[in-house]
Amino acid sequence: MDSDQLRATVVGFLGAFAVLGVLLSLVGVGDLVDVLQGASLELVALVLAVTVGWLTAWSVALRTVLGVLGIRLSVVRSFLVFSGAMFSNNVTPFGQAGGEPVTALLIAKVADTEYERGLAAIASVDTLNFVPSITLALVGAAYFATETTFGTRLQLATGVVIALALLVPGAVYLGWRNRYALEARAVGALVPLIRRVAAILPVFSAPTAASVESRIGHFFGAIERVATDRTGIAVSLAASTLGWTFQMIGLYLAFQAIDQPVPFSAMLFVVPMGAIAGVTPLPGGAGGIEAVLVAVLAALPSVSVSATAALGAVIIYRGAVYWVPVIIGGTVVSVIGADSIG
Repeated sequence: MDSDQLRATVVGFLGAFAVLGVLLSLVGVGDLVDVLQGASLELVALVLAVTVGWLTAWSVALRTVLGVLGIRLSVVRSFLVFSGAMFSNNVTPFGQAGGEPVTALLIAKVADTEYERGLAAIASVDTLNFVPSITLALVGAAYFATETTFGTRLQLATGVVIALALLVPGAVYLGWRNRYALEARAVGALVPLIRRVAAILPVFSAPTAASVESRIGHFFGAIERVATDRTGIAVSLAASTLGWTFQMIGLYLAFQAIDQPVPFSAMLFVVPMGAIAGVTPLPGGAGGIEAVLVAVLAALPSVSVSATAALGAVIIYRGAVYWVPVIIGGTVVSVIGADSIG
């Protein structure tokens, strides 16, 4: 990790601690500790178990996409690689955007393949994971619309979901229609940039324009292979949906653990809304996701729990979803890094 990236990560974690500090000050540390101390350890263990289920489901999606690209990994290796991907996302700012380059390098190392193919694989998985999240959030919003009148905050949250449901697929469609023009622009922008870097760092030899064009062409070609494989997309979407379901079960069980049951239907809307906060410059969305989850839970008329109870359940849920992949993935990345040095 270079000095600029390290500085950004440190600043991101400081921001996450600041947001969490504000949340703690609002609900009261003593009350929150009381809630957490009374949590059922058996149900907390179940939250950890479904977190592993989520990682497994999404690793199947990654394995499927890699298979479409001609890369064969076992189920166990796919799980470890995806855990490493989540570790990268959780310790770098801007979530997937910050972790994808590191993840692509990890895939290239483990699968012994080209970097651009690994980048295309993880980018495809992240894109496919977006579809079920927005779909489930819209289903949840539609359900609540038939049950109750939306307040201002719930209207705003629903508006964000609808906007994303329209804007992101539209952007993907336009990008796909203009992929060859995007490829040409990427080559034109990257070649001068790489040459300037090579001029500053003499140990780094600048690749030719033809080699850069070839690599970018391979990246777009890999994306095209994934996008045109209907079976691969169907399996990946099913695995992604299962993963989202495991996350929703995890938050639902977290409320059960503190003896504050909430309707499972609320999870359809709450969990995807929290994931949207992962695009913030906070590492893995830490702090931002917790704040959004508590805010959305408080806005739902069907969820009659205190802010302290909501934050307690969110901490149990996020503790599992954040730290399980960090521990497993961090170990994977460390071992692979040690092998590279050796």
